[in-house]
Amino acid sequence: MRHAHSVEKVRAAEAELMARLPEGALMQRAAAGLASVCARLLGRLYGTRVLLLVGGGNNGGDALYAGARLARRGARVTAALASPRIHEEGLADLRAAGGRVLSFALLEELLSTDGGAVGTFAGTDLVIDGLTGIGGRGALRGLYAPLVRDLPEDAAVVACDVPSGVDADTGEVEGEAVRADVTVTFGTFKPGLLIDPGASYAGVVELVDIGLDLPEPDVIAHTTADVRLPRPLPESDKYRRGVVGVLAGSSEFTGAAVLAVGGALHGGAGMVRFASSEPVVELVRGRWPEAVTTSLPSDAQSLEPVGRVQAWVVGPGLSVDSRAHRLVHAALESDVPVLVDADGLNVLAGMSEPLRRGLLDRAAPTVLTPHAGELARLLGADRSDIEARRLAHVRRAADELGATVLLKGSTTLVAAPGAHPVLANLTGTPWLATAGTGDVLSGLIGALLAAGLPAPEAAAHGAHLHGLAARLAAAPDPALSPAPVTAFDVLTSLPAALRRLPAPASP
Repeated sequence: MRHAHSVEKVRAAEAELMARLPEGALMQRAAAGLASVCARLLGRLYGTRVLLLVGGGNNGGDALYAGARLARRGARVTAALASPRIHEEGLADLRAAGGRVLSFALLEELLSTDGGAVGTFAGTDLVIDGLTGIGGRGALRGLYAPLVRDLPEDAAVVACDVPSGVDADTGEVEGEAVRADVTVTFGTFKPGLLIDPGASYAGVVELVDIGLDLPEPDVIAHTTADVRLPRPLPESDKYRRGVVGVLAGSSEFTGAAVLAVGGALHGGAGMVRFASSEPVVELVRGRWPEAVTTSLPSDAQSLEPVGRVQAWVVGPGLSVDSRAHRLVHAALESDVPVLVDADGLNVLAGMSEPLRRGLLDRAAPTVLTPHAGELARLLGADRSDIEARRLAHVRRAADELGATVLLKGSTTLVAAPGAHPVLANLTGTPWLATAGTGDVLSGLIGALLAAGLPAPEAAAHGAHLHGLAARLAAAPDPALSPAPVTAFDVLTSLPAALRRLPAPASP
């Protein structure tokens, strides 16, 4: 499990620890961890060329001290001083170890020429980015941006704590940013390392323990080892395992119903009750004979004919006509958990705010699973702003809508109302960017809700399994290159994903 903490919490924990340690000890711990990772990447140190990008903050000090350690082991280390204000003790240590220094004035002159500093940096084996760290906000300024543009393309890049240009708290990137192969982060993960777009700049993230005593995290990312789902007991029957109701499909979007029901069945539901118009019911019945189906007339006002369920999934392929409005209303007026997706979200977005607030003000849990465009319609926000500030918007949505919100995307985020950690899923893959995969996810999460998992946990674990299934579908053999997948491929790979989970503990 990866815990990520805000810059404010990290700063407070660092200050508390530094008050108990000799001066400079904490920076030396960080530098030792950074140098160790760099040495492992280089393999052979003697004669290798290492470039330090040194900013004016403590991150620059970390890079200088790490560079000094590498220089003492035979590396040819050059520090490019990108700020007139430099950590003097770290710079002195690098000089004493035999490191070379490219002064701020000379670097400024190089970067102002037509060729920039590209020729000067040629032949570099490894770059250590110590420009901004967790204190960086907004676009890179001064020499930082042109320096980042001139980095040698064939050198490995190691970011110190957070890639420069990435907001440590949010993952936002405004303009130029360092694209790291490895990020060595200290004490705890930072939210911006787990959330896109920042996560895509971080590469492999290595955590170095420097002894911080930290409070509750702001963001949590589960690993597969953390995903533990209810398992059938000897006395289990189909009702105890969870009955999920699915309201999906229309004359225009029939496949969504088939995929959502399949996601619920493969997600471990003891029974799936499906209801829609007769043509869609026939398709679902033909593909999933184990589903219990009900044909609802277009003017149906109640879900009573469907039978009792322990959770509802409403929305995939539902359309936004009067029938869809009635079904969304009926599901949300029930006393069981409800997941609303796709057209169900569009129905909610088209309601007046008082009506929507009234429907979502319910005792049972509600899970909303929008992508950025759907969330933009629900919040009256700009889609591009949601893409750029995913963490802020998923928190805002959970609080304003009073529901658990799963924001789909390159990094899936799950937020619940109130001051709770946001859950980030790291198994997502671009192969999921294909029609129908969201319908599979809806059914899967619905099955977990029916099994009794709390809403945030059901959403986060469902997203984890969904991403893992997509990866397995794209590359069943890790030795082979991934291939394009369909939503049905993801669906049929769910059992393999479930088999990757930890075995249940012995009774």
